[in-house]
Amino acid sequence: MMARVLSQLPLPLLPAGAAEIAPGVGLLAGEDGGLVAVHGLATFAWDAGDEAGRRLAAVQLVRLRAASQGQVAEAFGVDPATIWRWDQALASGGVAGLVPARRGPKGASKLTPALAARIAELDAGGQTLRQIAAATGVSTFTVRAALGRVRPGGQAPAAGGGAAGQDSVPGRRDGETAGGPLPVLPDPVPRDGERVLARWGLLGEGAEPVFAPGARYPLAGLLLALPALEATGLLEGARQVYGRLRDGYYGLAATLLTLVFLALAGEPRAEGATRVPPAALGRVLGLDRAPEVKTIRRKLGELAAAGKAADLIMALARRHAAARPQALGFLYVDGHARAYYGTRDVQKTHIARLKFPAPATGETWVTDQDGEPVFMVAAEPSDSLAGELRRLLPQLRQVVGEGRRVTVCFDRGGWSPALFADITAAGFDLLTWRKGPASDVPAGEFTTITCADDRGREHAWDLADTTITLTIREGPRKGQAVSLRQVTRRVPARGGGTRQIHALTSRTDLAAGEVCWRLTSRWREENYFRYARTHFALDALDSHAATPDDPGRLVPNPAKKAAAAQVRHAEILAAAAQAQRDASLAALRNPAPGQPVTITNQMINALDVPVEAAWAGLHAAQDAAAAVPARIRLGEIAPDMVRLEAEVKQITHAIRMAACNAETTLARGLNGHYARAGDEAYALIREALTVSGDIIPGHRELLIRLDPLTAPRRTQALAALCDQINQAQARYPGTDLVLRYEVKPHPGIA
Repeated sequence: MMARVLSQLPLPLLPAGAAEIAPGVGLLAGEDGGLVAVHGLATFAWDAGDEAGRRLAAVQLVRLRAASQGQVAEAFGVDPATIWRWDQALASGGVAGLVPARRGPKGASKLTPALAARIAELDAGGQTLRQIAAATGVSTFTVRAALGRVRPGGQAPAAGGGAAGQDSVPGRRDGETAGGPLPVLPDPVPRDGERVLARWGLLGEGAEPVFAPGARYPLAGLLLALPALEATGLLEGARQVYGRLRDGYYGLAATLLTLVFLALAGEPRAEGATRVPPAALGRVLGLDRAPEVKTIRRKLGELAAAGKAADLIMALARRHAAARPQALGFLYVDGHARAYYGTRDVQKTHIARLKFPAPATGETWVTDQDGEPVFMVAAEPSDSLAGELRRLLPQLRQVVGEGRRVTVCFDRGGWSPALFADITAAGFDLLTWRKGPASDVPAGEFTTITCADDRGREHAWDLADTTITLTIREGPRKGQAVSLRQVTRRVPARGGGTRQIHALTSRTDLAAGEVCWRLTSRWREENYFRYARTHFALDALDSHAATPDDPGRLVPNPAKKAAAAQVRHAEILAAAAQAQRDASLAALRNPAPGQPVTITNQMINALDVPVEAAWAGLHAAQDAAAAVPARIRLGEIAPDMVRLEAEVKQITHAIRMAACNAETTLARGLNGHYARAGDEAYALIREALTVSGDIIPGHRELLIRLDPLTAPRRTQALAALCDQINQAQARYPGTDLVLRYEVKPHPGIA
């Protein structure tokens, strides 16, 4: 009986008003202090302001196993790690170890007027921040504060005469500082104070770039792209469209530069940040380290929440049109399908490179006559290229400006006489292939024409130049006619002989040869797709979010395809029945010699019965197919279908378009300086962008001295490219530091 009494659990008694920490354990806190009761007994108590007593009670509760560490932490309003630290402090220093340390500076400020004057004197003598800090016994942050390079609250000032914390003595070159040779891979300028301010929302929109002089910085070559990137207008356009990001350590410019640098370094996705050392990328950003994947995704999500990706792409397109107006005489438009390999129910579309339909999202891209991307839009599901072209016409007008007549080039997917009329009515010209059966042009109309394209390549073609008229058979323009010029090219056919390929255009001023090579140059856009898919993650899934598709959207009816198959099967049966009847009747009419046959109406009627049944089945199948609607509501056949998130993808498209165009600008600069530029320009630029080098901040200047490339001829070509870039006098974003580039001589080459 006694054993039974002793084995009973204690009663979970709590004082009135106590908050339960665990069964039988309660906390009663008030203005006068606190009390912990265990099974109805007051076990620990402390007065107001007795923080050590409060911490001791928390630690003892865990040690007595009256409650778990997590339960105690939740009741006392701290993290479990804090309870663990209190336990360690009690174990090492007793109750005295639980007394809170004094916050803030532990003594008088070291930055006295005399010390500030000494720091200013050393700075005037050309010493670096680290040298001044070592000579005066203070931190580099204190040195920056004494020199007025930190605003109240710890923010670095806007770069006026050189970014904060940088050597401001002009003429410092050849890998040396005032104190001697450049240190190899020095530690970045400490930014702990700014990170703390950013954590509490006191820093502003982002930390400003601060560079430490150093040699052999990895990825220093990425800075080579900044002048070309400035020409794309990415940073300026993003500032106009988005304004700014929320307060934090990484601002809008740093976020965009991170994504551009990752793309140029061969890791265009956010996940690529895991394969690039954050410290190495941070050095070219002017920060202690680059943002990592979680931060990049959060920043992209913040931009996507604004819903202005289309405005950003349009801003880049206008900048492209202003910078290269001569390249916008011909605009190539084509659709692109991004295959989706996930588990969600996404509408299928035909993917040309796979040659079969698969789940995918559609996009419509516009490139200039050199194949460089101008802008893109997310295509509507199930919409044809003709429909997308019609939707794009107002945006094309915004890009090229009022009054300018450019030529829109597209493939047979945009074939529509009504669209042709809309294009010319909107003030554009068109250039496309003719689709569908067409009569051959008489052989006497052909003439051999020799011409050279815009890259100097010679072409010889058999061409005929005629005019055709197309009748519009549907839509608001039904009954109208469109007259177009037709340039026909005669080429050898696979089975022998020749065949004719027809190109249509509204341009009458172009030579027939130019019509052909301009239209075949549409493959430059396909080349961009291939290159971007390989190097800029064109088809990457940058966001895993999805939204329900519109259930009221009209889509092709799958039953229509089945009904058409039934009609084709009925046609085959009817043809077979007719052939069998004709064969049987022929056999009756041509008996064997010596065998008389009398053909009666009953015999013919018997032969007609299967034929009539087959034809009745065909008519029934045709009527049934006609009764099936061609399009039905999406909700009736696929209520769970979703659309993949497009806003983040459009933002990353804009960033990678700018990166690709910047790379193309650099590659174009090699013409005339590198004998194999036509074949190896992009490979050389990719190597240069990832080469190491020295970064030397000076008086309103940031010198980047790149290490030599793999071959002397490549190093010489890069040096010539640097001379061109230096003429632009571009500045590092967010500072007044003019970028200047040099290349170290190749080893063994004078």
